[in-house]
Amino acid sequence: MKQLLYRLFEHQILGREEARQILQNMVSGKFTEAQIASLITVFLMRSISVEELAGFRDALLDMRVVIDLSEFDPIDIVGTGGDGKNTFNISTASCFVVAGAGYKVSKHGNYGATSISGASNVMEYHGVKFTTDNDHLKRSIAESNMAYLHAPIFNPALKAVAGVRKSLGVRNFFNMLGPLVNPAMPRNQLLGVYNLPLLRLYSYSFQQSGNRFAVVHSLDGYDEISLTDSFKVVTGQREHIYSPEELGLARNAEADLFGGDTIETAAAIFDQVLAGTATPAQNNCVIANSAFAIQVLCPEKTIATCLDEARESLVSGKALQKFKRFLELNS
Repeated sequence: MKQLLYRLFEHQILGREEARQILQNMVSGKFTEAQIASLITVFLMRSISVEELAGFRDALLDMRVVIDLSEFDPIDIVGTGGDGKNTFNISTASCFVVAGAGYKVSKHGNYGATSISGASNVMEYHGVKFTTDNDHLKRSIAESNMAYLHAPIFNPALKAVAGVRKSLGVRNFFNMLGPLVNPAMPRNQLLGVYNLPLLRLYSYSFQQSGNRFAVVHSLDGYDEISLTDSFKVVTGQREHIYSPEELGLARNAEADLFGGDTIETAAAIFDQVLAGTATPAQNNCVIANSAFAIQVLCPEKTIATCLDEARESLVSGKALQKFKRFLELNS
């Protein structure tokens, strides 16, 4: 490990197979927590390469619990985290809005590492019991349009480094890997990233896969469509910078999206959004993210049409109905 760290400190790049082996060694206990923390820190000092990211991804997918939801052709809606904004659970709320609009979602999520409330925190707060049972997850997505895949129980590598990540409390390459290792391997994905270099990195990775995708980044640093600034969207066909006004939506202030200082506060905002009692800023943010997810699934639809579908799902109560059914099936 010492020689490896020296190489990385000198900005040498790992090969794909080498990166895969390193991550496997982490899981097998060959590295101490201090060594893992040092390795993570290296990738805060320099950008991760495409080959390194691919190798780490290979290792995680090799070790995952395999799940098959391919018959539903679902979408995953996820952010890398690590933007330091501590927003409420925008992506998770968007999953249920998309489900309410009639589409299938397989959400891959985890506890918050750099924010108060990650997707798994808000799910667990509502009494959701995490499972790897394929039949149960199939029933959940069939009846509520939503299956939730809690990352640590599907991949031992993520569980093995959870303590180190939490102790460091800063974004790291595991934030980058999470969106790439959904164990259901969905062919559709809306991914939010916290900077433009990552947007390029993921766009390249997704283009190689042949999947349908949209990678989004708000230019003021959010890893989702925040409507606090213009935002960039890259798909397999094009890239475009949108302003909130271009979508007919008001511009938000950063304070509008704050998730609070406790999981209880973040969960309350999540509930208010799905119940239709949230602020216009909170609702619009979720609607915008949901709309671009719908467009990934239906690229022939205009974004205006997708916005209408997302808004109708939320306003009509369909999103809340799907969430309630999801809780009945998973609590």
